[in-house]
Amino acid sequence: MPITEMLSRNAAAYPDECSLIEREPAAGKRREISWRQFEQLANQFANALLARRVKRGDKVSILMMNCLEWLPIYFGVLKTGAMAVPLNFRFTAEEIATCLDTSEAKILIYGPEFIDRVASIRDRLPLLEDLIFVGDNCPAKAESFWDIVAGQPGTDPGIILADEEEAALYFTSGTTGQPKAIILTHANLVSSCITENNHHLQSHDDNFLCIPPLYHCGAKMHWFGNLLVGAKAVLLRGVEPRWILEAISEEKVSIVWLLVPWLKIYWTPSTAVK
Repeated sequence: MPITEMLSRNAAAYPDECSLIEREPAAGKRREISWRQFEQLANQFANALLARRVKRGDKVSILMMNCLEWLPIYFGVLKTGAMAVPLNFRFTAEEIATCLDTSEAKILIYGPEFIDRVASIRDRLPLLEDLIFVGDNCPAKAESFWDIVAGQPGTDPGIILADEEEAALYFTSGTTGQPKAIILTHANLVSSCITENNHHLQSHDDNFLCIPPLYHCGAKMHWFGNLLVGAKAVLLRGVEPRWILEAISEEKVSIVWLLVPWLKIYWTPSTAVK
């Protein structure tokens, strides 16, 4: 079973149950989608890419902060037979250009945080055919994500995926030189689902709080254990300790992936706030 079929299975088995929640405490925002909506949006995006002549083996790059659209976009790319190419949000414009050139990306999907970086390198990337923007106030040289999916069917494009096919191209952080490309197959992604579930024993009733960036294998592939059993997850934008604890309490989170700095205890003169 390709990882995309796990999404379709969850949409069929738990159509109205929540799949993903996005919390953005700094802006006072909370959004969520069901498994059916997750699947439909991934299908709509896959069909939009196919309408733009994206084909098996093409590369589609994702440069976005964590948001509710991130995972449906990732799965939409996979459903076309193309390869997803997630990029580190810390990359400079030059590093982004290097990764896009190395991967020979045909399309770049990006968010508002990257407008200036993308604009500064766009003219130096002849292989890049389309820019797709996720957010308000779409730049002039890009297409709005929500505009291009609006007219597309929410049905699966029906492309058969083989285990040995290349599915995603990830880049190392580049801390010891230029970022280096690493290819994962569809079998690798499915193996991650099984491995993560074996490690953390997620059940359908669990709720995973994802704080690290989804471009990173660790964050997304920890969530893969939830995908395997149709369990929901929370995407938290921001790492304030109070926001983490509020998300855990209000969303009834049962699994959290934390780093040591996020567990720091802050003391005030009158009370302790963890």
